[in-house]
Amino acid sequence: MSDKQADTVSDAAAELPQYPMPRSSACPFAPPQATLAMHDEQPLAKVRIWDGSTPWLVTRHADLRAVLSDPRVSASDRWPNYPYFNEKTAEGAQHRPTTIINMDGEEHARIRRMLTRPFMFKRIAAVRPAVQKSTDDLIDTLLAGPAPADLVTALALPLPSLMIGELLGVPYTDHEFFQRNSSLAISPESQEEGIQAMIALMQYLAEMIQSKTANPEENVISDLAQRVQAGELSINEAAVLGVTLLVAGHETSANMIALGTLALLEHPEQLAILRDTDDPKVVANATEELLRYLTIAHPGQRRTAAEDIEIGGQVIRQGEGIITDLPAANWDPEVFPEPERLDLHRDARQHVAFAFGPHQCVGQQLARAELQIVYGTLFRRIPTLRLATTIDQIKFKSEELAYGVRTLPVTW
Repeated sequence: MSDKQADTVSDAAAELPQYPMPRSSACPFAPPQATLAMHDEQPLAKVRIWDGSTPWLVTRHADLRAVLSDPRVSASDRWPNYPYFNEKTAEGAQHRPTTIINMDGEEHARIRRMLTRPFMFKRIAAVRPAVQKSTDDLIDTLLAGPAPADLVTALALPLPSLMIGELLGVPYTDHEFFQRNSSLAISPESQEEGIQAMIALMQYLAEMIQSKTANPEENVISDLAQRVQAGELSINEAAVLGVTLLVAGHETSANMIALGTLALLEHPEQLAILRDTDDPKVVANATEELLRYLTIAHPGQRRTAAEDIEIGGQVIRQGEGIITDLPAANWDPEVFPEPERLDLHRDARQHVAFAFGPHQCVGQQLARAELQIVYGTLFRRIPTLRLATTIDQIKFKSEELAYGVRTLPVTW
């Protein structure tokens, strides 16, 4: 390419909108207005990201589902034009092992099938009493302490840590170790800190998997140990899979518990629906609407076209990066009329908060159980719960992989 042609390409990239677009401080729950505007103007368009590359951005619900279910679209982060979230994730790519998150095709399907049993409905139903007890215990401790209190540290962070530990088979005495290293693995201050957290978690789980080979129990670690014993997984592969489940099951649910609580406190008429019901169907439906409305996986699912594909009348060429914007798709007015309105009676089951297609979140049923129990318990136990500050003083995690709040001061 000549210097002149290179300058032309560079100029064209510079004119593209920068992604991600900033959210409005006036409505921190809403996706960026500029992203939402693309539904009508440019539902499939090139954007410019932090490193100057220009992946495609998908904002419509139907297009997003088409992309994420297309076998010609790769989840691997090893492609040259893979649209990394930021410089830190790009630099860390060479240190990250291949996991269920960045596998494709039959390799992904094989590992995915191994997780069917641990996350099937009956297994999740069996841990619901433990979720309820932990929720009540944490609320008891909250009420026994001083007010105001931080709901993030009092409830949102410890509950998912306890529950993924329960499902995996991790002793309660080690939950602080898991909570600390899970947070560092997904949101480290430095690349070295993140790597060390992952190593610590993998070493711990590898030892647990080995110990469960001879003494299996009814938990995910024992399931993985049986797979290792059968020669289906190596110890290292099993430990990586365990860490992936641990980190994903902890950080996302923690953010959703706190952010959902804030959204409800800011919409008291909707909060009253949860506070005044004992119908589990109402609570379950409300949870789906909160997942749609907030969609904490806000940087979108990152992909690369492994072949030429056509989406929404536009050809995406092999090797081009793709970002599917989950929050924008969940605010698509063609699927969810008046998407900006939080309506706990809405049928929001078509939402894509857990993504879509073969890489749809494997732990979504555990997340649903946790959220349903928290939202169905918290406001009934503490009917006078309210924000102990103003929403403009709340610090949001706009720059991180999972959207949420850093603290949530509440009183009652």
